[in-house]
Amino acid sequence: MKRATMSMALGILSVGWAMNSQGAPVVGCRVELDRSVLPAGAEQTAVVKITLEAPPAPRMADRPPVNLTLVLDRSGSMSGSKIENAREAAIEAVRRLGGRDIFSLVIYDHEVETLVPARSAQYVEWIETRIRAIQPRGNTALFSGVSQGAAEIRKHLGGPYVHRILLLSDGLANVGPSSPEDLARLGAALVKEGISVTTIGVGTDFNEDLMTQLARTSDGNHYFVESSGDLPRIFAQELGDVLSVVASQVEIEVECPGGVVPLRIIGRDGQIFGNKVQLQMNQLYGGQEKYVLVEVRVPAALAGSSAPIASARCLYQNTLSQQPESVTAGVDARFSADEAVVRESADLDVNRAYIHNEIAETRERALDLYNLGNEAEGAIFLRDRQQQLDRRLGEVGLEESLAPATGRLQAEADAFEAGAVDSEAKKAIRADNYRVMEQQQAY
Repeated sequence: MKRATMSMALGILSVGWAMNSQGAPVVGCRVELDRSVLPAGAEQTAVVKITLEAPPAPRMADRPPVNLTLVLDRSGSMSGSKIENAREAAIEAVRRLGGRDIFSLVIYDHEVETLVPARSAQYVEWIETRIRAIQPRGNTALFSGVSQGAAEIRKHLGGPYVHRILLLSDGLANVGPSSPEDLARLGAALVKEGISVTTIGVGTDFNEDLMTQLARTSDGNHYFVESSGDLPRIFAQELGDVLSVVASQVEIEVECPGGVVPLRIIGRDGQIFGNKVQLQMNQLYGGQEKYVLVEVRVPAALAGSSAPIASARCLYQNTLSQQPESVTAGVDARFSADEAVVRESADLDVNRAYIHNEIAETRERALDLYNLGNEAEGAIFLRDRQQQLDRRLGEVGLEESLAPATGRLQAEADAFEAGAVDSEAKKAIRADNYRVMEQQQAY
């Protein structure tokens, strides 16, 4: 089914759960502010959090079928335990699928080979035989490998499937398109077809910028695996997500009325058009929350008054019923001249999410500066942002719980200044930031 087109006309609703056209929503939506009471008499900024709650994962018999392609690097650097563990992880993945699921396997070095064309996952023994025959050789044609994996997915694109490519690589892409921008464009094109790419980087030689860009633009997960012995566990976790998808083709639109202006989206990619914000997520997993943070500018208001700040509408495809559904919610704010009232109205959960995402964005920008050779500038940026965030912690009463997180910025500033950030540390920073901003489960 084609992605539903989002209407630009939204009504303003009070705080709380909204209903879809068929009754209780499959996906819950709530809209909250970092403070429910804002200071009166002056223009200011506020943070809006839009949270989507997916219901518990369906039973195995009820879940939607999966259309899964594994794209495995078999370049020469994968020799030894890496290829052995990759083979075992792939076999465990196949064994977790059912007869209604579709499985395919693409392997690549300087050439790309479809080892298992897309077919029912019930042919487990034959598929396992093909996987056990994989041997390392050659260079790394990563772009072509993902492209061929997408071609296998497209064979069943019209069916009621959850579409996912699982990419594993331990090295730099050195054959064909090989920049983060190239892979970002590929990911953005795939997500428009409902295909997400989860990337797994093994060891310290892969390009973390390339792998995270591909995952981010296609709304997949990203993993940094220091030891190939962790691959079976990572594959199991990823399959757990894929097998629990309850909503797909998710579109979110936020509208700010009455002079409220959206300034930026924190931690996620999206677009701002005037007083509206638009974002997309490819899939929601059962029993998990996903959220969006938007910073807005709020005009001055009189003490004792109240005003709507934002409303959100979420459209999605229910993967169980294969029907489009929508849910809406909104939030108002009160205004007070009493500083104590304003301070006590702080929502700790919203502020906690805001701080964590600001830390992640800070680390991302600082690492970009470091990679460009601006180590000192990156260190200064880390220290400045730590001071700003620490002030925020004091304002909302989160010093005790989050001071260690902001304190990490100081430690990293010292390492940046000394030029002591090695390849492993860079990959860990990118993976940590990705997990925070995409609300990916810890691994």
